[in-house]
Formats: sequence, structure tokens, C-alpha cells
Amino acid sequence: MIDLHCHILPGLDDGAGSMEESLSMARMALEDGIKTIVATPHTLDGLHTNPLDRVSRTAGLLREALAGQGIALEIRVGADVHLCPGMAERIGNGDATTIDNAGKYLLLELPPQTIPERMRNEIFSLKLLGITPIITHPERHPVMQRDQGALRDLISLGSLVQVTAMSLTGEFGGPVMSCAEMMVRDRLAHLIATDAHSAESRPPLLSRAVEAAEAILGNLDEAKRMVTQLPAAILAGNPVEVPAPARVRKSRSFGKGSW
Repeated sequence: MIDLHCHILPGLDDGAGSMEESLSMARMALEDGIKTIVATPHTLDGLHTNPLDRVSRTAGLLREALAGQGIALEIRVGADVHLCPGMAERIGNGDATTIDNAGKYLLLELPPQTIPERMRNEIFSLKLLGITPIITHPERHPVMQRDQGALRDLISLGSLVQVTAMSLTGEFGGPVMSCAEMMVRDRLAHLIATDAHSAESRPPLLSRAVEAAEAILGNLDEAKRMVTQLPAAILAGNPVEVPAPARVRKSRSFGKGSW
């Protein structure tokens, strides 16, 4: 399996606090069947600034530590990039990086309570550069919980969608779990990633979420694609084919939130 979203790099954000914890997370991921992790520290969120050179340097240190411990886990670089003005320019300046620094796909985190009007323009600017945004954990966003139309709009603009493994297995609570299940069932979610931040409270595990997705979809192969073929294509910088979203269902609220 491939984990496209993981805060495994030590000391860069609110993820792993030390190299020891990074190694613990790596062992846990490998035991769960994860062979590749894209290290994606927060950046441009007002709290953390992790330009490409810093991410690459720290990823190199982690690779050395993994090799020294005989842990056969592949580490690629990326970032969990917060929506902000002028994203295309900031990526070009190295303030943030795309997945594997390939200029093809970008993890895009939304502001915590709203979806700014400028988001359409930012996505359009990214697409003009050939960069496909991957919206991270929308099932935990109050706007998305209130109305799936907002997510459908982002998909129609050419975005992909990633849900968090722990959302599907219930650790973020019932409303988030129900919303994640709806997104998977209606083919509004294309990828599952751990968004792991630690070895204990938010661990890098995918296998149970794949089982949950299989139960929702009734199809193990389709569930596995969300952590194997699709992320592999993204890492290779290739186009991905995803199912068309299901027809619009009656709007349902999964928790508190508002436009």
C-alpha cells in the first residue's frame, strides 16, 4: 500500500516530534502493509512554513535513519498545503512542494470552517500549471458535512479527494464516519490516506480502512485501488481515472457546520 498523506518527518509540524517517533511510525506502517509513505508536513497554514528544501533535507535524514535500522520503507516528499492566495506562484518559488516534487499533484487542505470564494480561482491556476489538487479529509470539514454539493463542485473543477483512514474506522466520531462512508459510497472520495501524526493517537495504518471501504463498496478490488493503483499513478505523475460520482442524493447533515 501507498500512504500519500503522513506527518512522519520529525520536528517540522504537529506530527512526529522526534526521529525516534518517526521510526516507530515507520515500523508500524510497514507492519500494516504500507511500503511507501509520502511525507507531507503542514505548510502555508499560518503556523508552519516548510519549503521544499527543508522537507527534502529532513526526508533525507529519515531515509538514512531507516536504512540504519533496516526498515525497508520508501519515503517520498510532499506537503499538506493550506489554501492561500497565490498558491501557484508560491509552489514555483519552492515555498511548498507537490507530491514527489513532480509538479503534477498537490495535497490541498481547506480552511477549517469555510470554503473561500477564491478557491475556484486557486484551483484554476493550479490546473493551468498541470497540477491536480487533492482535497484532504473533506469528511472532517463542516461545510462538506452539511452539503455534499460543495465537494461535488470541487471535483467538477478537476480535483481529486482523499479521506482519512481513521474517519472510515470511526476514531473521529460518528458524524465524520457517516460522512466519509457517504463520500466513498457515492464515489466522491478517490483515495484513502492515514494523515498520521504519531505512533499512538493518530497512527499510520491503512488496512482496517480498506476493509471498511470494501464493506461500503461491496468490492475489495475497488477499495484496494484507493491505496494501491491510484496513489501509484499519482506518484508516477500519470493521469488517474476515477468513477463518476453517483447521482445527487437528498442533502443530509452529518454534524454541526454552516456555509
